[in-house]
Amino acid sequence: MSDLNEMRDKIDAIDSNLVKLLNERAKVVVEVGEYKRKTNGAPPIYAPDRERAVLDKIKRNNTGPLPNKTLVAVYRELMSGSFFLERPLRIAFLGPEGSYSHQAAIHKFGKSVEHLPQADIKAVFEEIDRQHCDLGIVPVENSIGGGVIDTLDSFINSSVSICAELLVAIHHNLLAKCSLDKVKRIYSKPEAINQCRNWIASNFDRDIEIIHSGSTAQAAKQVMNEEFSAAVGSKLAGELYDLKLVCENIEDTSNNVTRFLVIGREPSGRTGNDKTGLLFSTADKAGALVDVLLAFRDNGVNLKNIESRPSRRRASAYNFFADAQGHYTDENMITAIECARDHCLQLSVLGSFPIATEVV
Repeated sequence: MSDLNEMRDKIDAIDSNLVKLLNERAKVVVEVGEYKRKTNGAPPIYAPDRERAVLDKIKRNNTGPLPNKTLVAVYRELMSGSFFLERPLRIAFLGPEGSYSHQAAIHKFGKSVEHLPQADIKAVFEEIDRQHCDLGIVPVENSIGGGVIDTLDSFINSSVSICAELLVAIHHNLLAKCSLDKVKRIYSKPEAINQCRNWIASNFDRDIEIIHSGSTAQAAKQVMNEEFSAAVGSKLAGELYDLKLVCENIEDTSNNVTRFLVIGREPSGRTGNDKTGLLFSTADKAGALVDVLLAFRDNGVNLKNIESRPSRRRASAYNFFADAQGHYTDENMITAIECARDHCLQLSVLGSFPIATEVV
């Protein structure tokens, strides 16, 4: 026991030093914020390029035994606390609380910021445009369901900039107040039910009532007040609405990943591993889209993704959304965009942002 007590005393001493060092770091963060305000007026508190540089350096300096994932989580919370010291950030997300968007917001910004649920994706954009919130987080693409239409359409009439992205593994869970054998009905949004359909069919040999909800979080709120009901949703929703985790990871496809975008009013600086979001519409003539694509190819810019949406302004016209590899200040990107404009009715740069390299 004396050896064990000595090791615990050693841990206590290290913890004491850690607390002092973390608060010393926080004091420097406050000094940096004051310096930026004096020299630059009111610069953005959240800087995605600086965030990437800090986290990359943490990973390079890590010699173990703690995995990078653990240290990154610690530093994200440190950054969240730093935001709070400068000025609490207000983050808009698609609600209610407990949604996968809420989960993504916590992954990205920690728990020290103010998370504000919105009724729909359009409202997230509006909160940024009206300067009611500093940043928003919206789903843009799912590995199973494809592009998120509401997000793509919201970019058309908004002035927001994309400043970051993150990839979130979506794990569905069966949440309830009763045991599995007593469940008579299951609530969730249609997409979530479809992604768990095989699991539901194999685990219920009796008729089970499926009730569609507006969101997985709304389903969890409904089940909170019902007997013999379950919801398909996130672990976070189960925690928030006091539901038991009856079964976890019930999705039929294990690599279910949603890409989220962080939107704000300022683009990110260059990191050397960036994407640029583009929105454009082409003239109604043969080969117009090909000409736009060739403008990027001929200037060495790789288009990583392209989606189309019908235009609401002109019949038989389309808006195109593309992710181009590189930063909007790169010389070849500047040239490619100018060449592409010659073949477009309109072309907008939605912002540049660091490429997400890991799934959280």
